[in-house]
Amino acid sequence: MLEQPAAVAVWRRPLVPFAALSASYFAHIGFFNPYLPLWLKSMGLPLFTISLLMAVQSATRMFAPYAWGVLSDRTGERVRLLRLCAIVALLASFGLWWKAGVVWLTLVLLLMFTHTSAMMPMSEAAMAHLVSQGGSFDVRKYGRVRLWGSLGFLLTVLWAGAWFERFGMGSFPLWTQLTLAVVVLSSWLLPHLRESAGDAAAAHHVPVLPVLRQPAVQWFFAAAFFHVLSHIAVYVFFSLFLDGQGYSKSTIGLLWALSVVVEIAWFLTQGRWLPRWPLPLWLGVCAAAMVVRMGLTAVGSAWLACLLLAQMLHALTFAAHHTVCIALLSQYFPGRLRGRGQALYSVLAYGVPGVLGGLLGGAIGARWGLDVVYGLATLSSGAACACVWKLWRCAPSAGSVPPEPVGGR
Repeated sequence: MLEQPAAVAVWRRPLVPFAALSASYFAHIGFFNPYLPLWLKSMGLPLFTISLLMAVQSATRMFAPYAWGVLSDRTGERVRLLRLCAIVALLASFGLWWKAGVVWLTLVLLLMFTHTSAMMPMSEAAMAHLVSQGGSFDVRKYGRVRLWGSLGFLLTVLWAGAWFERFGMGSFPLWTQLTLAVVVLSSWLLPHLRESAGDAAAAHHVPVLPVLRQPAVQWFFAAAFFHVLSHIAVYVFFSLFLDGQGYSKSTIGLLWALSVVVEIAWFLTQGRWLPRWPLPLWLGVCAAAMVVRMGLTAVGSAWLACLLLAQMLHALTFAAHHTVCIALLSQYFPGRLRGRGQALYSVLAYGVPGVLGGLLGGAIGARWGLDVVYGLATLSSGAACACVWKLWRCAPSAGSVPPEPVGGR
């Protein structure tokens, strides 16, 4: 059945502001996360200190998303809270200009990340009802929104790499303020979606513990934990690892960009592939791809071809994995639970493994080298495979998604 242009316009129009927020937010992340370690290195900081500072972002994910998620569930003011977070993060970023030591830098990053780490979970919860089809998660609509985030990331990771290669890392704070200013602007373009006071009050009485006691949900979070723990080797150490191997900042930016290109391709076409298998099976495919990706990076970093192949697997290890997790979360935590479900995902799948991976990876890398960190990341992705197998045993056919309409765009 062909999807009529008028019908397409009806569902696309409300999603445009969310696409703009996704683009601006990940444009900020696209330069900040890959190049923050190199900026810290340019200040003369050792590897373990850099890993401690990088772990601040993950540490905030252990409390900030859930705290903001509970507040947004109870008040229904998701969009207003999003705007507040963006403004505070921008104001805090001005502290990066003041070179007052590691403690000061830690406090600045803590304040920034406490607010930025909560933005995407609240955004996902705010637009949840807009990316549904007959009450189920519509991966096609979600992909159309999320790909704009990938495009924003791609733009800044390439541009910043070329810029820092030519002019050095001194302008890093300025890049931070410019990109966060665009995030603030895009947050004010969002429609003011406020849930009724009655719904917000009802959210307070919907318990989350019965959901967390379900074996399938427990194995889902365990699989996400080990999967992201593997990915921390990329998030925190990839730029430093390549810099230590002698690759230029432009080449580092291009390798990051390649992963985003395949990510965009996945988001554009995922409506064709995800309905073919149950979502737990897709989680297994993503975990197996992570084993290959970490293994290639660990043993083949001297060969650019190996790194190119490893980065291409990002389509599965991040893009597909992220969509599958969001789809499963929408089923495990429906309605009044969605804010807390998204927040728990940020805490358990990104906060805790981010802190452990950043701190342990920094200590291990400083002592034995970052290639050992990637070897351990390979083992962690193997553990993710085992957890997905247990999830599959609990509910082998759970989490199906509706097929993409024939001729849909």
